[in-house]
Amino acid sequence: MSLSDRFSPRSSPAPAEHGSPGWVVIVPVKSSDVGKSRLSDAAPDRAALARALALDTIAAAAAATAVERVIVVTEDSDIAAAVRRMRTVDVVREGDTRGLDAAIATGAAAAGSDVPRAALLGDLPALRPFDLDTALEAAEAVERGVVADAEGEGSTLVTARAGATWLSAFGEDSFSRHKLLGCTPLDVPVDSTLRRDVDTAEQLAAASALGLGERTAAVLASSAA
Repeated sequence: MSLSDRFSPRSSPAPAEHGSPGWVVIVPVKSSDVGKSRLSDAAPDRAALARALALDTIAAAAAATAVERVIVVTEDSDIAAAVRRMRTVDVVREGDTRGLDAAIATGAAAAGSDVPRAALLGDLPALRPFDLDTALEAAEAVERGVVADAEGEGSTLVTARAGATWLSAFGEDSFSRHKLLGCTPLDVPVDSTLRRDVDTAEQLAAASALGLGERTAAVLASSAA
């Protein structure tokens, strides 16, 4: 699959009506030197692979029609430098916060409560903007929404309508815990690229079958050379 195919969706949902705010998507990214430790066997340079996974995810989110702004929460200087060149992407320092939910909360606070917000995991290298648009369109009908990962146990996306208090519970069995928080499961197809997060070599292979973003593909190609 070519880059143009990934970023030229078949028929994206219509953008937000004039005067209504678009979605703010928050992407938490660990420092590349510690992130994705289970991918050490997938590429000689694990840090470069972790960075590529995040940047492909962020680029896809920024290209989605429904997304007005992307907030990247990170302490990784290389990630911060790269995304500052992307239109509509801002960087917020993680600071002294610890843990995924705390980092996301920092981004949600920066977004403000008067806009619809979504937390997107930063390890979706096959993500197509169309698939994110489809999920966000469904999320407009609920106060809080959640998208399960491909295994059905974790979560890849959590949403909150404008005015709703931000809540998230990422981690082990997060899909069940998000439902307990009042999140409505969003009707996203099982083969959606939004559901294919990557923590292991097997999951990376599954994402590859969907079509990887250019940065992740380049790192893997370099590893194979």
